[in-house]
Amino acid sequence: MPVLHNRVSQKELKELLYQETEPRTTISFYRYFPIPEPQKFRDELYIALREKKVFGRIYVATEGINAQISVPQSNFEDLAGYLRGHAGMEDLRLNIAVDDDGKSFWVLKIKVRDKIVADGIDDPSFDMSKKGKYVDAEAFNRLTEDPDTIVVDMRNHYEYEVGHFDKAIEVPSDTFREQLPMSAHLLTDNKEKNIIMYCTGGIRCEKASAYLLHKGFTNVFHLEGGIIHYANTVKEKGLENKFRGKNFVFDDRLGERISDEIIARCHQCGKPADTHTNCRNEGCHLLFIQCADCATRYEGCCSEVCQETIHLPGMEQKARRQGHDKGAHIFNKSKARLRPSGPSSNI
Repeated sequence: MPVLHNRVSQKELKELLYQETEPRTTISFYRYFPIPEPQKFRDELYIALREKKVFGRIYVATEGINAQISVPQSNFEDLAGYLRGHAGMEDLRLNIAVDDDGKSFWVLKIKVRDKIVADGIDDPSFDMSKKGKYVDAEAFNRLTEDPDTIVVDMRNHYEYEVGHFDKAIEVPSDTFREQLPMSAHLLTDNKEKNIIMYCTGGIRCEKASAYLLHKGFTNVFHLEGGIIHYANTVKEKGLENKFRGKNFVFDDRLGERISDEIIARCHQCGKPADTHTNCRNEGCHLLFIQCADCATRYEGCCSEVCQETIHLPGMEQKARRQGHDKGAHIFNKSKARLRPSGPSSNI
């Protein structure tokens, strides 16, 4: 029986990645389709992808698959053929990263989940097959010229903060399951207007479009392939780019630049910045935005308290981490006053 999980430490795996000489391509994809035996599907997928030297994070559920991975460039076509050879994934779209150094992942993790994106929906009458209409980059640009079109960002607040489409509405929340009912409530007086929903790669906005239709909305669209596919398309076809700033991504890059604009600010000094980082203090590891000057001043930490901590002996740091609740690990301006050890709230 082949090994179906990793036995090498994360540190060693990351070192092996940086020793590779062949370039890698970072890819994301998803598909809502029935998987009757997700554990069996997961195990078969793990064996095949490991042979192709694929790294990344994949979730499998009875409702489908959601993946963010990297693959050696010489194995890309083989991987694409393998994935599209599965019933239900014949014409699978593979979103290739916009700003990619190939160092996005260093280990393969495939997990079976209840759903490929947590949505909090428990209504048995909800039907994912009844979803909004796809719009490509050209249709998106054309529809957004209409003043009666509403564009809705279905990503988290920290994603929206560093980049979003022009005039897009933010649904301020940390989780997608909270955003779904919030978006329906926010748009309740606009049920007959054109509503375009978007997200990073398409998985969240596709489900959100089905949710709004389920709630009685009529003209619902979702951006095909999300921001990633849009950015690649406008570049290939020379279209106007309506996305401002950086696209947050959930891998080691933490972002890919879509436009030259910097629309966010450093959470410590307030100067323009859009680089996300995790606090170097392992007892904190807060995700926040930090400019280069503050990165030097605070040594990659979110506060002076954490900066002091990283210089303590290892055993004392470990003792301080005991029982420490990291919460959501994400800096939220509205919660900043509740975090005396977090980034300063002078912004």
